[in-house]
Amino acid sequence: MIRTLLSLSIFCIVFISCTDSSAPEFTSVQASAVFRDSISIRAIAAVNDSTVWFAANNGKIGVVEGQVPKLATVSYQDSLLAFRSIAKTSDAVFVLSIANPAVLYKIGLEGTNPTFIEDVYTETHPKVFYDAMAFWDDQNGIAMGDPTEGCLSVILTTDGGNTWNKIPCDNLPETAEGEAAFAASNTNIAVYGDTAWLVSGGKRARVFKTTDRGNSWEVYETPIVEGQAMTGIYSVSFLDEKNGIIFGGNWEAKTENGGNKAVTTDGGKTWKLISDQAGPGYRSCVRYVPNTKGQGIVAVGIPGISYSNDGGDSWIDLTDESYYNIQFVNDTTAFASGYGKIDKLVFK
Repeated sequence: MIRTLLSLSIFCIVFISCTDSSAPEFTSVQASAVFRDSISIRAIAAVNDSTVWFAANNGKIGVVEGQVPKLATVSYQDSLLAFRSIAKTSDAVFVLSIANPAVLYKIGLEGTNPTFIEDVYTETHPKVFYDAMAFWDDQNGIAMGDPTEGCLSVILTTDGGNTWNKIPCDNLPETAEGEAAFAASNTNIAVYGDTAWLVSGGKRARVFKTTDRGNSWEVYETPIVEGQAMTGIYSVSFLDEKNGIIFGGNWEAKTENGGNKAVTTDGGKTWKLISDQAGPGYRSCVRYVPNTKGQGIVAVGIPGISYSNDGGDSWIDLTDESYYNIQFVNDTTAFASGYGKIDKLVFK
C-alpha cells in the first residue's frame, strides 16, 4: 500500500509539471498614451520599449521616441497617400501605400534619425491595393496585395529594399473571383526562416505559402468563415516553421465567434478551429506573446483586446478599447495602434 501511494504521488507531481501553462494569467492591461492625431494608424513597427514607427492615412508617417514624435507628410503627384504597410530593417524603414498608385518608400536611418526618403517601387492599376509587408532579413523582403490579374499581388526585394519585382501570375496560385486580402493591421504576412505565409479573405479564406522566399508557392484551405466581402482571415502569426494561428471573422458581424480562429501544427497545410462558437469574435490582429511557447496569444480589434494563456482553447476579454494592431517588445509590454492613437500597453 505504501509503495502504491508513493507511486501515485510521484505520478501526480509529474502530471502537474507537464501540464503547467507556459503563459501568465494576465487579467488586465494598462494603456498609456504615446501619440494622438486624427488619423487611422494600422501599421506599426516597434524598435524597443520606448520607440515605435508608424504609417497612416493622410500621408502621415513617423517615429515616436518616448512621447516625442518626428513626423512627415508624404504626397505623390500632389495626392496624400494612405499607408497601411510598414517594415523595418537595421538601417531603413519601408512604407507602402494601398491604392492606385501604390508607392513604396525607403527611409534611410542613422539610429532613429531619418537621413533620406525615396520611392523604390510604384505600381499603377485600377485594382492595385497593397495590404502588408515584411522582411525575412535585412536584404530580403516581401509585400502582398489584392489581385490585379488572376493571383495575389506579391512583390519581392533581394537587395535591401532598393529594388522590388512583382511575381508573375504564372508563378503563383490562382485566386478565386472575389478572393482578396484585408489591409487591417499589416499582419496578412508571417515570416519564419525562408518561409512566408500570406492569408486571404472574401469569397475564399486560404493560406498561401512559400518555403523558398517566393520562388515557389502552395495554397491551403482553412475552416475560417468565407463567402462574403468582409469575411475571412485578417491576421496570421507563426511561432516557428510548424505552429501558427490565423484569426479573422466577419467585419460586418463582429460578435460572431464561429469559424474565425484556427491553428496549425504542420506548417499551414491543415488547420483546426479553436474555441469555436466561444471566445472573441472578429479581430484584426493576432500575436503570440513572447517567451510563452505558443500558449500566450493576444488578439486585438475594434471590439477590444482578448487573451488566451492556453494556446487559444479559452479566452478572456481584457478591455473593450479598440485597436487595429499590436506588436510586443517583450513578454509583458507592447505597442498598439488604432484610430487616432498609439498606446503603450502593459499586461498584468
